Parts: sequence; C-alpha cells; structure tokens
Amino acid sequence: MDFLTQNFSDLVVKLGEHFIIALLALALGVLVAMPIGIFITKNEKLSSIVMTIASILQTIPSLALLSIMVPLVGVGKKPAIIALFIYSLLPILRNTTIGINKVDESLVDAAKGMGMTPNEIIQKVQLPLAAPVIMSGIRLSAIYVISWTAIASYIGAGGLGDFIFSGLNTFDTKLILLGTVPVTLLALVADLILGKVEEKVKPKETSQVKTAPSSDLKEEI
Repeated sequence: MDFLTQNFSDLVVKLGEHFIIALLALALGVLVAMPIGIFITKNEKLSSIVMTIASILQTIPSLALLSIMVPLVGVGKKPAIIALFIYSLLPILRNTTIGINKVDESLVDAAKGMGMTPNEIIQKVQLPLAAPVIMSGIRLSAIYVISWTAIASYIGAGGLGDFIFSGLNTFDTKLILLGTVPVTLLALVADLILGKVEEKVKPKETSQVKTAPSSDLKEEI
C-alpha cells in the first residue's frame, strides 16, 4: 500500500498517457477503416486485396513494427500512435464489411425503390443494421490497442509500459504489477463500456425487419 501511495501521482500521469495514446490510435483506426470497409463491400476483388494487406500488417510483431517506425518517424508518442493505428485496422475493416454484407438485400432493394440515393441507403439502412457487428470490431480493436500500448514504452512513448519495462530491468515485481494491473483493468473497462454500446445499437425487432412486407418497409427504414 505504501508503494502505491508513493507512486500514485506517477501512476495517474502514466495512465493518462496510456489512455490518450490508445484513444488517438483507435479513433484514427475507426475514421480510416470504417469508410474503407464500406467502400470495398462493392468490389469483391478490391475487398480481398485490402483485407490481405491489413492481415499482413497485423502479423508483423509489435516490437518489429515499433522499431521500423523509429527511423521513419523518430521516437515518442507519434510513431507509437501510427503503429497502434495500423494494428487497429483489421478488426474494424473486417467487421464493417461483414456487417454491411449481412444486411438483408431486400431492404436495400426496397430503399432503392423508395428513391433513396446510395449514400442515404448506407446511412439510413445499412449502417444502422450493421452497427452491432461494426461495434464488435471496434471493441476488439480497442482491447488490442490498449494492450499493445504498453509495448510502445519501448520507443519512449510513455504510458503504463514505463513501469513494466522499469520493473523488468530492475527485477522489481511491484513495478511490473503497477503497470500490468492498470493495463488489464483499462482493457476490461473498455470492453465493458463498448459491450454496452454494442447492445444499445442493436436494431429493435431485427427478425420483424427482415420479414416485413414491402408496404411496411418505409416505416422500418
């Protein structure tokens, strides 16, 4: 308890750094991956190419990718955010395309029949119905990013990883726990909150929407 009290102010600072780095990387991932995921659903060949590239990037070991960033961008938070952004892409991309493709085609056809533009169909039909699947991808990506942010300390990004690396270098179990426990709790809290959001965005009476007659589709949409 004395150890925690002595390091509490540092813990708050490192927790804040960790949160900001993870949040920025995830936000960039959402802003980039979602539009790309929506766009590539229209082209199966392009979708396959994009998914292959994203999958390859995901398989690069985290320390290797962070090390590659150093000569390109330097050290600190910027290369860490870029690397974590890259890691955040695949789950969001994959779930966006899956969610859009799972939308009942009859609803899309009905929307076209009502005179909706392609953008209106995406915004008012496909995205609302695909939202739970997309949120599931964002939730998974958030857990990945929060966990991997700890490794970003390796290139001077700061965050809770500083405690972990310092503990490993000095064989100090308390320092290691001071880093690992908050990272774990942060990931669990993010999972819980995003899980609640995922539940909230689930369309009501999904089964009725899929089987609704065309005369009722305008109200559903």
